[in-house]
Amino acid sequence: MRNRRFTAIVLAISIMASLPAISARAQAAEQAPDPGLPLIGTLKTRPASAIAASQWWSIGGETLDRDFAVYANYKKYLSPLGAKSIRLQAGWAKCEKKAGVYDWAWLDEIVNDALAQGVQPWLETSYGNPVYPGGGGTGLGGGFPKSPEALAGWDNWVRALSTRYKDRVREWEIWNEPDISKTNTPEDYAVLFIRTAEIIRAQQPAAKTNAIALAGNAAFAEAFLKKVKEAGKTGLIDAITFHGYPKNPDDTGLADKMRALLAQYAPTATARQGESGAPSKRQESFALSKMDWSETTQAKWDLRRMLAHRAKDVPYNLFTIMDMHYQGRGQLQMNYKGLLESNPDQTVHHAKLAYSAAQRVFSIFDDTLPRIADFKYEASAEKIATLACRKKDGAAVIAIWSKAAAPVDSNATTAVDLTFPGLKFTEPVYADLLTGKVYAIPAERWSMKADSAVFKQIPLYDSPVIIAEKAALQMEKK
Repeated sequence: MRNRRFTAIVLAISIMASLPAISARAQAAEQAPDPGLPLIGTLKTRPASAIAASQWWSIGGETLDRDFAVYANYKKYLSPLGAKSIRLQAGWAKCEKKAGVYDWAWLDEIVNDALAQGVQPWLETSYGNPVYPGGGGTGLGGGFPKSPEALAGWDNWVRALSTRYKDRVREWEIWNEPDISKTNTPEDYAVLFIRTAEIIRAQQPAAKTNAIALAGNAAFAEAFLKKVKEAGKTGLIDAITFHGYPKNPDDTGLADKMRALLAQYAPTATARQGESGAPSKRQESFALSKMDWSETTQAKWDLRRMLAHRAKDVPYNLFTIMDMHYQGRGQLQMNYKGLLESNPDQTVHHAKLAYSAAQRVFSIFDDTLPRIADFKYEASAEKIATLACRKKDGAAVIAIWSKAAAPVDSNATTAVDLTFPGLKFTEPVYADLLTGKVYAIPAERWSMKADSAVFKQIPLYDSPVIIAEKAALQMEKK
């Protein structure tokens, strides 16, 4: 009898432990929009190992240098996600706990495993190191290493780091969000960037070196660029990486500012979104805090944010793959921006809606689907956003959504008439990136008139849907 009771208790606990994941998926199913079209299948996703090239997408693997997340706990989710690169912080303080002695085992494990899964790491040189007097801060907002001893230690670590990984890592980022520190000046950062980039290029001449990882202070970026230009070193800047967490994910104003600054100071460099993503529940700290969130609004925000940048040909790093357990000032602070929900022991509880949503973007919008520049369209509703792409064979894929406001939990749709000049369809389908469902578009709802494709009463809402030539999508039948 005791054994039966024990078994029943264990079973009940197991069922209760699974309830959050089940309820989240059930809630999403209940809220999923019904477009009133014939369901014909679901979008098929691909692992990173099956995607030949995709320059536009990266996934965040940040804070492993401070153990706020554990790579080994989520690595099985990496390749199935479909992102072709992962952003990692190399962690000077974790690599060198005794002056002059480097421990690479933790970073080797991550870099080698990611590569084996078909995912290319890009490494960030951060932060400071307390083993050196004046070694700088060891986390977000920390100051730069300042003392001669610390700077020599920094140089030695960067040299050893780039030498060790030059056969596996092609792209580097120098420091993270220097503009949020009260002690870092853009002029000081310019000096740190130049000395660091020159060390990396000495070991790896073809290396890409990215600057700033800007939190959002455009004035800081301009002062930095001005200083680097005065030094005649703009050739060291391959890209300016910038971050951003606006309430409305379609706000890409910072990307526009960075491109304008680069045109003025470093025209050969590009602008790259280095970190952006939404939480799945309310959090009291970090970007987009003190707001009510759900898995639904997180997924919608991430989808719109990614596609809004792709519509401007801005490469995008989605922040981040795993919820993070920040340890600071003696207390735990959770950052729920992960695509994977974390248990208290930092293992994976479940994959959120945003995980499968991101999978669909990474699988569809790879390098075989170039963007149609200067795409023109007509719509019977205002504040509509689009991303138009076309394969070499002419098959079109149009992502479209309402950008009127920040995403909400409701999935109410509005019927919109659309005209796409210059595009030809033979068998168009309607696909929802949030749910993955694919629907036929009946003949009475679309037509070709002259050189334009005309669609009638297409249901749109605040999450991207796709109108595409059926042959352009990989799908599993209903």
